[in-house]
Amino acid sequence: MRCLVSGRVQGVFFRASTREEARRLGLSGYARNLTDGRVEVLACGSRAAVAALRDWLRLGPPLARVEALACEPVPHQALSGFLNR
Repeated sequence: MRCLVSGRVQGVFFRASTREEARRLGLSGYARNLTDGRVEVLACGSRAAVAALRDWLRLGPPLARVEALACEPVPHQALSGFLNR
C-alpha cells in the first residue's frame, strides 16, 4: 500500500512514529517527507497489518493533524525493515 498523508505531518515526528507503528505491526517499507509538505508511506506485509497501519495513519502521532489520507494498493515489494527517509 502507498499512502500520501496531508496536513500538519512534517516536523511532528510523523515519520518516526509511523516507523515505530509499522515495525510493531511487522511491516516493511518507508515513510518520507515530500517537498509539498505531505508524507509518503509505503507499507508491505500482511493484509491485516497494512489495514491496521492505514487506520493508524488517519490520526498519526499526538502532535500531527491529518487532513487527508489517500491510499492505493501497490505490488508487494521485497523490502527489508521499515525506513524513515
